[in-house]
Amino acid sequence: MITEREFRRVVAYVKKTSGIDLSEKQVLINGRLENYLLRNGYSGYDEYMEKVEKNPNGDEARNLINALTTNHTYFMREFEHLEFLQKEILPELKVKEAGRRDLRIWSAASSTGEEPYTIAMVLQDFFGMEQPKWDTKILATDISTKVLQHASKGKYLQEQIEPLPEKWRRKYFKKVNEMEYQATQELRNEVIFRQFNLMNPFPFKRPFHVVFLRNVMIYFDDNTKRQLLHKVYDYLEPGGYLFVGTTEAVDRKGTNYKYVMPSIYRK
Repeated sequence: MITEREFRRVVAYVKKTSGIDLSEKQVLINGRLENYLLRNGYSGYDEYMEKVEKNPNGDEARNLINALTTNHTYFMREFEHLEFLQKEILPELKVKEAGRRDLRIWSAASSTGEEPYTIAMVLQDFFGMEQPKWDTKILATDISTKVLQHASKGKYLQEQIEPLPEKWRRKYFKKVNEMEYQATQELRNEVIFRQFNLMNPFPFKRPFHVVFLRNVMIYFDDNTKRQLLHKVYDYLEPGGYLFVGTTEAVDRKGTNYKYVMPSIYRK
């Protein structure tokens, strides 16, 4: 069982490196790490954390983040966002970007890929035959390398793709076996998956038209949230849109975002 001192050490490391606040999650940390330590021959949390802290870019540091980041997502999540994207934002951007035909959308906590693939389907549905004339590739990032490996394969159980409209299931997914379906190569080509820690400096060369930052700030304290929102604001196009989770809100007094509707904001 993890001691209070060991727990505080893990919490401090995760907060410092990823911004995620696990100070109320002692049971979760113990539950997810105890068997891992036993299986891998560690004498205890201190030996494990010494290895993690000594090499923050190493395998064990990655394994720690993979184990402790919760990745719960599904297709068509927060459907009202997708509807707003298709009916309001894309018609506006189609006119605004008619010259460059370059749309930049970032799924900033993409987890196992359901969010960016859903956005890609919305885009293909909207542009139709014009799609090849536009660059609509989506950047999808997550701190966890484990979920990104899953996402890039695009394989899902039959019940996972059930929420999708039938025409999308038929067009974008192929049956692999009795239980699994895989996103078509065409759909997978529309999403670029990259490992990225939101606490790091942003390396992007050009700002985004739309950023999905949904259901990730619930793991951050107020100060970390504010810093992240400022960074995202700086990397949005003028008039660009930010989507957050429907249970999340943006502090408009501490930031410059304009309120559009619940969980949708604009630069």
